[in-house]
Amino acid sequence: MSRIAKKPIAIPPKTEVSFSEGVFTVKGPLGTLKKNFKSDISVIIENGTVTFALLGTSIQAKALWGTYASHAKNMIAGVNKTYEKKLIVEGIGFKSDVKGTDLVMALGFSHPVIIPIPSDIKVTTEKNNVTISGIDCESVGQFAAKVRAMKKPEPYLGKGIRYSDEVIRRKQGKKAA
Repeated sequence: MSRIAKKPIAIPPKTEVSFSEGVFTVKGPLGTLKKNFKSDISVIIENGTVTFALLGTSIQAKALWGTYASHAKNMIAGVNKTYEKKLIVEGIGFKSDVKGTDLVMALGFSHPVIIPIPSDIKVTTEKNNVTISGIDCESVGQFAAKVRAMKKPEPYLGKGIRYSDEVIRRKQGKKAA
């Protein structure tokens, strides 16, 4: 049983939440988010809160109960304040730059790495820092993970792309005899 889904989610002012025909919609000052929910869970919107209730006792319904509550909470938070992920590009000759709708990076390969930026995300680069922001928590996190996967940080010199709050455990390497 989910403890997350048992708590009601407060709807902040200037935010509209609706649920009809399996589509959960949140409108706020920064934009609109929509997500399809299965019919195993009922969504109750009343008195400025959103609550979720189980309709069946299947294992899938119990699993989706907390998941849908987390999605709704993230959507409500996202239309009021943008989500942001910061990445640090570390290494000699490693660069990142935004050109049009693409993120162009030099990561020590023989060719530049070009990653198309999704339309709902804003990417800015400053020196060796890449900031990814948007109202959808999932798309921001997914794009940040995709960028990081291009050159994961290595433990000897720390070269690669890492999250700003990520700690890389360094290894000692060879000892001179």
